[in-house]
Amino acid sequence: MFSKNLVQMRKFLSMTQEELAEKVGVTRQSIAKWEAGDSLPDLEKSKLLAEVLGVSLDELANHEPEDNLGLGLAPKGKYLFGMVTVGDKGQIVIPAKARKIFNISPGDSLVVLGDEDQGMALMKSDYFLNMANMVSKLPRDNG
Repeated sequence: MFSKNLVQMRKFLSMTQEELAEKVGVTRQSIAKWEAGDSLPDLEKSKLLAEVLGVSLDELANHEPEDNLGLGLAPKGKYLFGMVTVGDKGQIVIPAKARKIFNISPGDSLVVLGDEDQGMALMKSDYFLNMANMVSKLPRDNG
């Protein structure tokens, strides 16, 4: 998986092997060998690769497309948690990984935001209310 993830993220960032090699401090041939699966970088180079590519080291080494609806590795901090089914009364079940990452527990309140062009988003209500409170305290331009 490492080699496929390396190729996919390098291409996603529109980088050549030479550009990536320069950022990591290795030769283009080293990058080519890693991408071909002929060898693996040491831990320090692996960490640097992950940093340059904007992904976690764990995801760079272990991401399986099947875990992400067949899609490739996502940039660090971006997630595709899977699909959910809307129940008869509009209820959905938030995937466990999403609940863990965003610290959502039973009984928490969420705000549902919407944009007709971009879709819907969920946000913990306390974060939303804190942000709205801060915005309401900003000085107004009455001109």
